[in-house]
Amino acid sequence: MPNGTPTIPENITVHLGRPEQNARNVTLPFLDYVANVASSEIYPTWPENAIRANMYAQISFALNRIYTEYYRARGYDFDITSSTSIDQSFVEGRDIFDNIRELAGELFDNYIRRQGSVEPLFAVYCDGRRVTCDGLSQWGTVELAEQGMTPYEILTYYYGDNIDIVQDAPIANTEESAPVVPLTIGSVNDQVRVAQIRLNRISKNYPSIPKIAQTDGIFLQDTEAAVRRFQEIFGLTADGIIGKSTWYYIRRIYNGVKRLNEIDSEGVTIEEVTQQYPGVLREGDSGTGVANLQYYLNYLSGFYDSIPPVNIDGSFGPSTRAAVIDLQNTFGLVADGIVGPLTWKALYDAYLGIVSTVPIEYSEGNVIPFQGVILRLGSDSDTVRVLQEYLNYVARSFPSIPTVSVTGYFGPRTRESVIAFQEVAGLPVNGQVSAITWNALTSLYSDLYNGQILGEGQYPGFETGV
Repeated sequence: MPNGTPTIPENITVHLGRPEQNARNVTLPFLDYVANVASSEIYPTWPENAIRANMYAQISFALNRIYTEYYRARGYDFDITSSTSIDQSFVEGRDIFDNIRELAGELFDNYIRRQGSVEPLFAVYCDGRRVTCDGLSQWGTVELAEQGMTPYEILTYYYGDNIDIVQDAPIANTEESAPVVPLTIGSVNDQVRVAQIRLNRISKNYPSIPKIAQTDGIFLQDTEAAVRRFQEIFGLTADGIIGKSTWYYIRRIYNGVKRLNEIDSEGVTIEEVTQQYPGVLREGDSGTGVANLQYYLNYLSGFYDSIPPVNIDGSFGPSTRAAVIDLQNTFGLVADGIVGPLTWKALYDAYLGIVSTVPIEYSEGNVIPFQGVILRLGSDSDTVRVLQEYLNYVARSFPSIPTVSVTGYFGPRTRESVIAFQEVAGLPVNGQVSAITWNALTSLYSDLYNGQILGEGQYPGFETGV
């Protein structure tokens, strides 16, 4: 989660005291943590809409701490504390109210975010009697609920109209984001890209840090120069290498300059956490970005009756515009048929929510959907392992495609194989696997496995000429 779009952690680690105190850590399921905090901070006899509004705030607050790695970026081995002066109340071993437990089971994978931003809102709140603050008033929610306000209306009363409630977010194990192997000249992976984006943003506040020309995940001399200057400014060993300490110091300063742990956060945009967003798309556009859009629309059409299927031809014509409008209506967006950041994020989040339920494993004859993250040189994941299995199977019928070792690591040999496949399929050749390359590969794999005979120059899943 810390490098991408938010997920709900299976577990959370709570420090039973202030961060600097010598106290125990407790690791427990996130759902149980949500129920404990709510039972510790609010009354089960309050109106249900007030309870729900408070729980949305409590969940978002905790997820913000986890997403920004607030404590881990400072060298701690926990996600949040039980100190109410800086975090929220957690009482180990306490009884959980029945209605709170039931609501926790319903709401633990929901959170608040600002429109146009990715990260969970740092949903500041206080009791509203002994202490007042700029955020939600816990006792104030009772009065608003008694006036008939819904949970969302209560939240907008305190946090403003520009918020969304994300529902049914995917659940995943949360791991530290720091690179296992230090990043240095020649490193090529998504962690390099994350560091480049963060350093460029930090440089707005610290202009002596040189800009990195391309945030493309390739660690070249300009990235090394930016890292070295960052290290000099903040008193770190100025070796130009991003190890764990430099990684988390970059994270910490990035959080600070963007105010990610404040209620008026600058926000993290979809462009910062995924390469999937191709920029604004509208009728008349063409290319791989449009083809990827069509892939997502087509996939969602199988789950949403309101979204029609479209041809994946890379051309943004009237049928694609109509499907975009239907998508926008489905998710309550402005239905203008133009794919801007908000429309893309709604599309992408809905897609990820579905594919996150599909096991990432190779099973002969079966295909899994694109997992939402571009695979390229340096990627290391189970999805790469499945990709390599598909490439090897297709290579049996297409000798120009080299076979690869199934390791899960996207090295030069895998890139060579991907390029060869893209040439065979008439796709744009870049050695990276986005939705459209994945779709073409899995379609060909499925056809070959099922014994379908292809005519000369015919490749399923993609119309050439994009």
